[in-house]
Amino acid sequence: MFGTLSKMCTLIKKVGPRTIRQLSTVNFDIQQKELQTPRPVGFSRSRYGGRNAVTMIPGAGIGPELMGFVRKVFFETGMPVDFETVQIDSKSDNNDDLEYAITSIRRNGVCIKGNIETESQSQAIISRNVAIRNELDLFVNAMHVQSYNKVPSRHKNVNVVVVRQNTEGEYAMLEHESVNGVVESLKVITRDNSARLARYAFELAKKNGRSKVTAIHKANIMKLSDGLFLETCINMSKNYPDIAFDHMIIDNCCMQLVSNPHQFDVMVMPNLYGSIVSNVICGLVGGAGIISGKNYGDHYAVFEPGTRNTGSSIAGTNTANPVAMLNASADMLEHLGHQEHCNNLRTAISKTLDEDILHTADLNGTAKSSDVVQNIIKHIKTITGNI
Repeated sequence: MFGTLSKMCTLIKKVGPRTIRQLSTVNFDIQQKELQTPRPVGFSRSRYGGRNAVTMIPGAGIGPELMGFVRKVFFETGMPVDFETVQIDSKSDNNDDLEYAITSIRRNGVCIKGNIETESQSQAIISRNVAIRNELDLFVNAMHVQSYNKVPSRHKNVNVVVVRQNTEGEYAMLEHESVNGVVESLKVITRDNSARLARYAFELAKKNGRSKVTAIHKANIMKLSDGLFLETCINMSKNYPDIAFDHMIIDNCCMQLVSNPHQFDVMVMPNLYGSIVSNVICGLVGGAGIISGKNYGDHYAVFEPGTRNTGSSIAGTNTANPVAMLNASADMLEHLGHQEHCNNLRTAISKTLDEDILHTADLNGTAKSSDVVQNIIKHIKTITGNI
């Protein structure tokens, strides 16, 4: 099962004074040559007595304390999820923890995670976050960015969905030092992965009553790679005549986002551009602490904060904003089919931010993380009549 991961230590070789990473890394061949047969992604595989088993990876920095808040909310409000906690050591020089985490996600089908640091300096140890996405073929990252009325932000009434390719592009990690002091890094764009990403974006727009899809690219410079991505999106748009389609160059897109984000509805883009756009647009509506992200493949789903920040500088201070992680857990509940629990949690978050105006320091407030969480629990109990 983990032949790819176990081979990583053999992918680094010495050639004279130089170190070369060979080009066949991660799960790239599987992604491109053996695309998995899609199946409906809905309920977690482990479902006992109406409850779901979900893998929980706390990650580093503020991740462990935020996961503690998630467990507290779920336990005190009776949400039907049991967490299997898996720790990944950021300093480890082997992939044992990572392999176990992936085994757990394969077993449960669903995961909620914090950002995982990869502190090892060994070139054989790749980013654990990227490895999880590649091993599980989580080809799409979707992030619904919506303003809260009382959260200080650059723009109000923002409502945009960012759809990001999650497994290729610059994140394919295919790089090597060809001669001393010269490193080549390959950006890989494939028609198959671009097509299923574009299809996901248009289907999302269709199912949610959205009227426009915008493809973000740099095809004016990268005429073959981004040109293929853009061509694929254009061809896919012909299958959805009721949804408007346009495209925009990434640098212009960033300027347009900060000046007029309301022109966008659904945005679809390759991997690296998605990382940039996600952080820019989260900054427009209040920062990294409120927006969640969803990672989907044909078989598995992983939920996490949208900007994938570790927040190590504020770890353990009870000042981190728990809303992004709680929004991720609401997304997870929706994915599992627990719509009522999802709605209750989202309503409680909205009431806390917009009615009680209970904000942490990142939103110019004075509330502690635990204050926000306890207030959310109070609202859920009020909604369900359990006070």
